[in-house]
Amino acid sequence: MGLALAQAEAAAARDEVPVGAVLVRDNQVIAKAGNRTRELQDATAHAEMLVLKKGFGELGAERLTDCDLYVTLEPCTMCAGAISLARIRRLYYGAPDPKAGAVDNGVRFFHQDTCLHRPEVYGGIDETACAHLLQDFFAQRR
Repeated sequence: MGLALAQAEAAAARDEVPVGAVLVRDNQVIAKAGNRTRELQDATAHAEMLVLKKGFGELGAERLTDCDLYVTLEPCTMCAGAISLARIRRLYYGAPDPKAGAVDNGVRFFHQDTCLHRPEVYGGIDETACAHLLQDFFAQRR
């Protein structure tokens, strides 16, 4: 999660919402990214989406079945859907997102009958550090 936090901090430095993600396979980092929605002017450029795309390219595969994803914030519905379609093995996330999260909050995407693949989910990893980074970012903008 430390690498994901570093990506989130880099996103904050670019004036992006500080969310970072890291894709790991066999204890090797395959891809890492932070949010780039403002920079790319692309609402889908969430850290998770970017890291999944990089992972597909690095591994030359359409599925990431033996990969684990670390994210500093509970994924939204779009990202949860992509995680499911990518067949991510395990999802580790930091801070919960009661407003826009879709894993343990909101629509609880992986619990829906229409969800094709459910990764193992572990929330609250480095939760305090992940939450403080987001809280500080938004406090500076108010």
